[in-house]
Amino acid sequence: SMTPLGNPVVPDCFFLTALTISAQEKPQTWSLEDCLQYAYQQNIELKQSRLSLESSRIDTKNAKAKLFPSLTAGISYQYNNTPFQETNNSDLDNYIITGNSGSDKNQFSGSYNLRGSLTLFNGGKQLNQIKTQKINEQMQSASLEETFDNIESAIISGYLQILYAQEAVLINQNTVEVSKAQCERGEKLKNAGTLSESDYAQLVSQYSSDKYQLVVSQNTLAQNQLTLKQLLELGIEESINIATPELDDTDVLTPLATQNEIYQTALACMPGIKYSELNIAASKLDIKSAKAGYYPSLSLSAGVSTGHLSTSNGNTGSQMKNKLSESIGLSLSIPIYSNRDTRSAVSKARIAATTAELDLQNVKKNLLSDIENLYLEVKAAQEQYVSAQEEVKATRASYNLIQEKFNRGMANTLELLTEKNNLLIAEQKVLQAKYMAILNRLLLNVYQNKPVSL
Repeated sequence: SMTPLGNPVVPDCFFLTALTISAQEKPQTWSLEDCLQYAYQQNIELKQSRLSLESSRIDTKNAKAKLFPSLTAGISYQYNNTPFQETNNSDLDNYIITGNSGSDKNQFSGSYNLRGSLTLFNGGKQLNQIKTQKINEQMQSASLEETFDNIESAIISGYLQILYAQEAVLINQNTVEVSKAQCERGEKLKNAGTLSESDYAQLVSQYSSDKYQLVVSQNTLAQNQLTLKQLLELGIEESINIATPELDDTDVLTPLATQNEIYQTALACMPGIKYSELNIAASKLDIKSAKAGYYPSLSLSAGVSTGHLSTSNGNTGSQMKNKLSESIGLSLSIPIYSNRDTRSAVSKARIAATTAELDLQNVKKNLLSDIENLYLEVKAAQEQYVSAQEEVKATRASYNLIQEKFNRGMANTLELLTEKNNLLIAEQKVLQAKYMAILNRLLLNVYQNKPVSL
């Protein structure tokens, strides 16, 4: 049976310009580029990551807005109802002097104010928060690229798995045809008395086994097609027909750059590296923000207020003018003892910064390991491809010779089936090495920010 391709190492760098493909514009035949472009627009994980980026941009705007004064307006109305009381002398005197009757049971009042405040100094905490939020936005952008890289790697692998499975089906179909012809020839030899019943039974058994392997390879192809459909978010009623490019020795044996060249290029473009570097910068700003707790804070406030009362003399306009008041003030807050809150915050921020630096070292180490593994796999697959091709030539010549002898009754069934299986194994080796070399080379191209195409 055909063995599946190995799992690829997921790369972390590549960015594809968005090309919109609507549901009505889905291609009839999907090339690798079509799959990548469509996934960039339709994949759910990418849509979620874009929303996270948009949310981060809103947070950046919010952080910048805190540099400006805050302004609030307030309006308050109140209605009071007092039960009626008999008018006494004091009430009468009050009415004569002020014009207000103590017997009034309805009273309406209103107040209006406008207040603003502005932080003048708080140890640079607000400015550092703005810088930090800008970095967070860049980190989210790098995370979006990394999400696409992961999906891209899965699509490249899925696409090549389909190509691999298609060729495996062709090999198995050809094997079945050969087995069928051998059974027919074996039946004639058996009828002629030159082939035993047991030898003929072996041919029939091999024919059944080959048909079974064909079904297995067809099921594998269907499963690989389903996997790619799911990556592209295609519906259950939709089918996918991928383009089958002509891949020759040039595609398999393409020369590679040196490991160090690939690694240095990856360091400059991989989103995971960018993310870790930005995380270090953000953690250093967090230390500065935490240290702001040691400094005093100074804020400015100002306000205007007025009001009116229905039982007071004068109309509403004159009352609001007479009760108009303005205020302005400075507020200074000096930290003296904060129960170690500030000191603990600074210590934790420093620990986080050190952790971020270690994370970057770890990401670089894993990157180097992944590139070295991919590089070795490409080189090994290329060498195996060349040797497997030579093996196929030699094995096919031997098989053709044995088959000719078998047809003349000069070779037994065991010899024929042995050479046939040797040829099938050699063809499988070629196929395996071919697609392993192409797959890992494409993933190395992604690390180098080169176009991914077949």
